[in-house]
Amino acid sequence: MNSRRDLRGNRAALFDGIEEGGIRASSSYGSHEIDEHDNEREMEGLQDRVILLKRLSGDIHEEVDNHNRMLDRMGNDMDSSRGVLSGTMDRFKMVFETKSSRRMFTLVASFVVLFLVIYYLTR
Repeated sequence: MNSRRDLRGNRAALFDGIEEGGIRASSSYGSHEIDEHDNEREMEGLQDRVILLKRLSGDIHEEVDNHNRMLDRMGNDMDSSRGVLSGTMDRFKMVFETKSSRRMFTLVASFVVLFLVIYYLTR
C-alpha cells in the first residue's frame, strides 16, 4: 500500500503543472508567452532546415551541371573518334582494292611477323 502512494506521489511530481491538453495557465509563464516561445523556436528550426535543403539542392544542381558537361565532352570525343576510325577504314579499303597495294601490305605484314618472331626468340 505504501508503494502505491509513492507511485502516485512520483507521478504527481513528474506531471506537476501539466494538465491534459497542455500547460496550466498558473505556471510561471503565461500560456500565450509559452506558445510564442515555442513557435519562435520551431520557426528557427524550420528556417535552419530550409537553409540546409537550399544548400543541398544547389549542390545537386552543380553536380548535375558538371555531369552534363562531362557527358557532352564524351559525346564530342566519341564523334571525333568515329570520324578518325571511319577515315582509317576507308584507307584500308583503298589498300585492299589494288593488287600492288595488296602485295605491299603482305610484304609489310611479313616483316612485322618476322620481327616479332625474332624478338621473342632472342628474349
